[in-house]
Amino acid sequence: MAFYLGIDGGGSKTKCAVGDELQVLASVVAGPSNITRVGEVCARASLHEAVRKACEAANIDPRQIRKSCIGVAGAGHQEVANVVRTMVAEVIPGEIDVVGDMEIALQATLGNGPGIVVIAGTGSIAYGRDARGRTARAGGWGFAISDEGSAHWIGREAVAAVLRAADQRPKPAGEDFATVEPMSLLVRELKAVWMTDSFAELARRANSQPDFAALSAAVVAACDRKDELAQEILMRAGAELAQLAAAVIQQLFATHSGKIALGIVGGVFRHAAVVRESFCDELEKVDKRLEVNCHVMEPIDGALAMARKPS
Repeated sequence: MAFYLGIDGGGSKTKCAVGDELQVLASVVAGPSNITRVGEVCARASLHEAVRKACEAANIDPRQIRKSCIGVAGAGHQEVANVVRTMVAEVIPGEIDVVGDMEIALQATLGNGPGIVVIAGTGSIAYGRDARGRTARAGGWGFAISDEGSAHWIGREAVAAVLRAADQRPKPAGEDFATVEPMSLLVRELKAVWMTDSFAELARRANSQPDFAALSAAVVAACDRKDELAQEILMRAGAELAQLAAAVIQQLFATHSGKIALGIVGGVFRHAAVVRESFCDELEKVDKRLEVNCHVMEPIDGALAMARKPS
């Protein structure tokens, strides 16, 4: 029997699935494996752990894997793809394809058909394919200048908004977090994640290579408790993601007369209902041709499907 392996290598975690021709036999999660974000040492450890755990859970030897498909950010750069392929080949001897994370996401949401996928996880990007096989992307240019609507963007925007609002509110000398209203819910959530006690500490942390993506859950938690600033940030995230989709529509489907399928993937869509709602509302304004599937798909399913494709 032939066995196949798929990996979705992200900036926060790595998902790995093993299956035969028809079914998934095991699916596991390991640490992050985005080389650009965590470096080669961490990426290698996460990839190796994911493969070993998945094969063990499926009760097979890694040497039985016929073909693997690894989806990672940055795989469009040949040097990144080569490094990832080499890392995985250290534990799997079979055929290994390394593709962009957007490619496995498109496969998971649309199969081989035309349309667009919008990814909102640690980073963000929109990617599409038309009926002629032409592809286009928007966003995903990196945390410093892009990745609008992503977990990183949400965390960074939350810190910036809290500090801006603190500047604008009068408060007695020496007082800090506790006097800032009505943002207290969001401030407390951010403080808990980064374990800071003052705005000065928050600013220092924000300017010292921080993990902004780790704050996104805090923003969602504050939003769920009706914090207005958190709600506003998540609504803007949805609007930013809709604009990424609009850019791909313009590149691929400007003269298309029929419907345009659009799917979504990523933890931001999965865990932040306000982002999903804002995104869908904005898409209604962007293009009436869109047929949006609001069910959040799993890119790992696309990776496994691509591994099963004949070479």
